[in-house]
Amino acid sequence: MHEIITRSIDALPYLVNSDHRLVRRGRFFDKTFLLQVDAIDHYVTVDHGRIEAIFSGKELLRPWSFAIKGSEQAWRRHWEPHPKPGWHDIFAMAKSGQASIDGELQPLMANLRFIKDVLAKPRILQLER
Repeated sequence: MHEIITRSIDALPYLVNSDHRLVRRGRFFDKTFLLQVDAIDHYVTVDHGRIEAIFSGKELLRPWSFAIKGSEQAWRRHWEPHPKPGWHDIFAMAKSGQASIDGELQPLMANLRFIKDVLAKPRILQLER
């Protein structure tokens, strides 16, 4: 997996948990969701808006509420500092076939702003380069 992808996923807990406004926005979100990059699964466990853990790799019987799946290229483009139209949003990526969203959509839609902001957090890493 590309270094940018690995670094972005590894940094998510710090990036999210150090943003007090974002944690507050997600204070009602207590779920695990699946973030898939190509065939690699990343299970993101959130407790009251804080990322508690990220487990990577195939794990049988690990529950998740919803999944957001995309190719490595899709996530790299999404995490650019200023992504181009079509790459800036998970629904735009899904509409163009670059990503898919599966599972229980109610928790995703009820916390959409929070989830979108969590998934946009790695963009700051690219600004630092």
